[in-house]
Amino acid sequence: MSGITGATAALLAVAAAAGVLAGCAPSAADRPSVYVTTNIIGDVVSEIAGAHLDVVTLMAPGADPHSFELSAQQAAGLRDAELIVANGLGLEEGLAQHVGAAADEGVPVLEAGDHVEVLEYAEGAGPDPHFWTDPEQMILVVDALAPTLAEIAGDAGDDVLAAAAAYREKLSALDEHMTTALSTIPAEHRALVTNHHVFGYLARRYDVALLGAAIPGGTTLAAPSPADLQELVDAIDEAGVRTIFAESSQPDRLVQVLAEEADREVAVVELITESLAPPGEPGDTYLDMMHVNTERIAKGLSP
Repeated sequence: MSGITGATAALLAVAAAAGVLAGCAPSAADRPSVYVTTNIIGDVVSEIAGAHLDVVTLMAPGADPHSFELSAQQAAGLRDAELIVANGLGLEEGLAQHVGAAADEGVPVLEAGDHVEVLEYAEGAGPDPHFWTDPEQMILVVDALAPTLAEIAGDAGDDVLAAAAAYREKLSALDEHMTTALSTIPAEHRALVTNHHVFGYLARRYDVALLGAAIPGGTTLAAPSPADLQELVDAIDEAGVRTIFAESSQPDRLVQVLAEEADREVAVVELITESLAPPGEPGDTYLDMMHVNTERIAKGLSP
């Protein structure tokens, strides 16, 4: 039998290399699937998991997590997941029954809100689910996610733990940046008015006052009463607020009404809060969203 020619040997080497590469980067069908409810948490999970897990984020950019509902296909996918990661604390109002049904069928569920220092709404409306406005709370979430994702990743677990450690450092740097940027705002001007309560954790962390929100409570599904709006207008006038903030996931009509009712020149600035921006736009990752918001708040509130 004749020996292997040089050309054949080269082809075999290429084929072998391709097989090795394929083994390092399995297809989505071969990777354990992790379903994540919100795109903010989904971005964080993706940063940690890398190519080792198939991360499926249910909410598209721009979705309102309070009102988002699943398709039949998404609901079926939940029941086949290796893990479901949810924000929790009542944020995903339209998904709770689906996540609960999957859990009843044995799918593990990690609720990020179970691992943070929970803040209660001032008006007694229950726990505030918007913990991601404080990077320190997101560090706690990463600490909870890392060992669980590493276990699911199997042989790639060490890579997942290393990615989590690197991302944790980025969150610490973000916290330092926000501390510096927001502390430059004079205390008397460090006050936020938004169209619904989102920034309680940011306010607690960075000593920012919350004058109120156009929509009471923690859900965008509620509606403000005339008394609510008047109370907020009075607070705006008393504090001399010159900038109020509207969230990108919600129309700014109520905030515009507030600006008009305050009978003064009040700027309306958009923030990215409950959903990431579309890919390629400012705020399309969690880290970038927080940097964008910090810059806009600092600029809007500085005299």
